[in-house]
Amino acid sequence: MELLQHILVFITFAIAVGYMVSKFIWKPAFLTRRKSEKEKACGVSGCGCS
Repeated sequence: MELLQHILVFITFAIAVGYMVSKFIWKPAFLTRRKSEKEKACGVSGCGCS
């Protein structure tokens, strides 16, 4: 039973460290938000070309 507790603590610690790394240090490509085509359009800057 003690071995199972150590395994669960290690898994929880690994998930926490992974979250902190992805949150503050490394931004994976699948977590970044992409700008839609509408946000890239000319009308966003107010130049009057839309």
